[in-house]
Amino acid sequence: MINKKIRVGVIFGGRSGEHEVSIVSAESVISALNKDKYEVIPIGITKSGKWIAGESAIETLRSGSKVSLPKSEKIITPDPNNKGLVSVAQNGSVKNEILGLDVLLPIIHGPYGEDGTLQGLLELADIPYVGAGVLASSVAMDKVVSKRLFIQAGLPALPAVSFLRSEWKTNKTEILLNIKKALKFPIFVKPANLGSSVGIGLANSQKELISAILEASRYDRKLLVEQGLKNPTEIEISVLGNDNPEVSVPGEIIPSNEFYDYDAKYISEKSKAVIPAKLSKSVLNKINKMAIEAYTTIDCSGMARVDFLIDKVTDKIYLNEVNTIPGFTSISMYPKLWDATGLPYSKLLDKLIKLAIERYNSTRKSLTSYKPKKNWYKQK
Repeated sequence: MINKKIRVGVIFGGRSGEHEVSIVSAESVISALNKDKYEVIPIGITKSGKWIAGESAIETLRSGSKVSLPKSEKIITPDPNNKGLVSVAQNGSVKNEILGLDVLLPIIHGPYGEDGTLQGLLELADIPYVGAGVLASSVAMDKVVSKRLFIQAGLPALPAVSFLRSEWKTNKTEILLNIKKALKFPIFVKPANLGSSVGIGLANSQKELISAILEASRYDRKLLVEQGLKNPTEIEISVLGNDNPEVSVPGEIIPSNEFYDYDAKYISEKSKAVIPAKLSKSVLNKINKMAIEAYTTIDCSGMARVDFLIDKVTDKIYLNEVNTIPGFTSISMYPKLWDATGLPYSKLLDKLIKLAIERYNSTRKSLTSYKPKKNWYKQK
């Protein structure tokens, strides 16, 4: 008897500043998935939000060409009776053709993919999916909210000031004064809901601070202005699991630029990663514990990469952020750290798919209906 292959939808691209990174991550994932175990369905979302599926999806998104073949347009509907991709007709109507999915692997970084929106659709569609649920995804994506939760949980985080883009337009002087009172240069300015260092700026003067705020405000309505450290040690740890998460060996990032910006992460070949990071046993134990605490604080599941900063002067450890859909390119830290821990890329994907199905089955044990003693709601 031949075992049926698990049909895995790999979804990538999306409407965010990390669209290009997502394409490269997805290509690596699709190449590494064991074709003896899985039937892989590439699902690309263009920058305009159009969904396409099939072998040409990656090349279509990479080229930026228009989708000319209606047969490639497929979407996931919130109807749990479909549990898969539904074809879209040329006139935009939904057909009855359904391609069922056993599990979906989201590789969309940033808004509209990593922020809980896609996860919410998949919950409604009743499709198992890899990674964090709606709550953890949305909380981790918002650097302002997650920082407040981490501080409340007793995890050390760098001081910061947050404000809205609309507030900057009307209260610029007051905001600058608040930043001056709370922080000292160097200062980082970040869009609250974005990753891959898109829109992030480092300021060493008020002129640079204003410029960084204007740049970050192009990408988000909410901004985080955070205390920077001079030449910190940047440590990353990969976390894997649902109710009982595990950590990988740590890695140290040595960026080619002044900080680990977009170019240093994906374009420059001069950035280095030291795996495993050379840490004392005491520091390693603290970071491992903090990584698990950060993961469980936001009720994360499946996977996440947890980033830390260590002050080289005081040796104090700061939790930087949690990334629920970390990069999966060939040079990305999340898979490299697990590989160094003894879990190679393809086996890591096997584990993530297993965890997705495990979480799905566990969630579905909960009752979703309640039968009242009287049918009061039927009364007119």
